[in-house]
Amino acid sequence: MTSAPELKYITANDVRLAYFEEGTGPLVLLIHGFPDTPHTWSAVRPAIAALGFRVVTPFTRGYFPSEIPRNGAYDADTLGQDVVSLITALGEERAVIVGHDWGASAAYSAAGLSPERVQMLITVAIPHPASVVPTPSLLWTVRHFFAFQPKSANARVRADDFAHLDELVQRWSPAWHVPPDETRAVKEALRPEGHAEAALGYYRALSLALPKAQRRPVTVPSVAFAGTDDLIAPSAYERARKRYRAAYEVVTMPGGHFMHREHPEVFIRELSRVLSPLRA
Repeated sequence: MTSAPELKYITANDVRLAYFEEGTGPLVLLIHGFPDTPHTWSAVRPAIAALGFRVVTPFTRGYFPSEIPRNGAYDADTLGQDVVSLITALGEERAVIVGHDWGASAAYSAAGLSPERVQMLITVAIPHPASVVPTPSLLWTVRHFFAFQPKSANARVRADDFAHLDELVQRWSPAWHVPPDETRAVKEALRPEGHAEAALGYYRALSLALPKAQRRPVTVPSVAFAGTDDLIAPSAYERARKRYRAAYEVVTMPGGHFMHREHPEVFIRELSRVLSPLRA
């Protein structure tokens, strides 16, 4: 794990969030998913900052040292409002939002809630939820969504020093030789009392109905990264084109669900390409 900048704190959407910040210029928010933390962007953050951007990578609500929300809300539209509120709290009018996994879900909702605040929507490893067809194969692929619903999942996730998190990373990036310390940061973020349970709250907040903000067409320029080894095939991102009313590009690259960790040089090159026209 590479060193990170000094940890900072800010309040957004009534939740105190911890974050790292690097660089100056137009704001780029890098939003992590599960099981992850801002560590997932440790190679990406400095590279994008060096291009001339202000890059902020928050610990999302419930992930220590960010606050566990007092209202217990973890639905996607609340996560999206966190992102929109973070833009304001950071003193900016707009931002590029880059979201991976749950961060992608938050990014989709943010673009639906406040498209005027989103300069560009960039999602990683999650096609637009409205385009997903719930086939038996897909339901098996995302079986952890259901396994995390009961209260007993809390103990299962914490068992054997969070060994299940290692299983999930390997399952979703099957061709990756996962480094031994890859999940160390997220285990540290979930270990304090209540924080693993908060992270599972994201899954317990799921419902059969799409979040309201994600039912709206995407009206901002968008890029979706799809991994050739991911359990969700790149073809799912092509099916999503009907959800977009502005420019939409699918970037297919090697790797699985954690493609930006498996092949950081490819990911950074492609992300730099799509961001470069937005530099001040």
